[in-house]
Amino acid sequence: MSKQKDPLPPDLLSFARHLREQQTDAEKLIWALLRNRGLRGFKFRRQHPVEPCVLDFYCEETRLAVELDGVQHEASDTRARDERRSEFLRDSGIRVLRFRNEQVLGDTLGVLREIWNALLESPSSLTPGPSPGGRGEQDARNVWK
Repeated sequence: MSKQKDPLPPDLLSFARHLREQQTDAEKLIWALLRNRGLRGFKFRRQHPVEPCVLDFYCEETRLAVELDGVQHEASDTRARDERRSEFLRDSGIRVLRFRNEQVLGDTLGVLREIWNALLESPSSLTPGPSPGGRGEQDARNVWK
């Protein structure tokens, strides 16, 4: 018998949906590159709820969260809150990578390399999920495959 997850609070789900509709340019860019197993077959979710947080991007098979931070995250109180949040996630077994929006837009390839390296650090990353076609073929449209 499999253990069923407790349902997430409706307000958290609503907030995640709201965030999906209000993406920054950096989030749109990274999502275009990660979606549909775009980074070597690893499945990412966008605005994924992990109570009490909503993660910008999350790869469940490697337990990796990718967080993108705008200028509002530079304030000292916000940085402290972000660190507490990252600590909570680490204590929950989720690794966290943080990038500034400007970094994503100015050095996209470097950001993707860091994400890729973090994915490779996971023991489960040796066998990424199936290709988008589900038959093991590579997607020629994506240079990351």
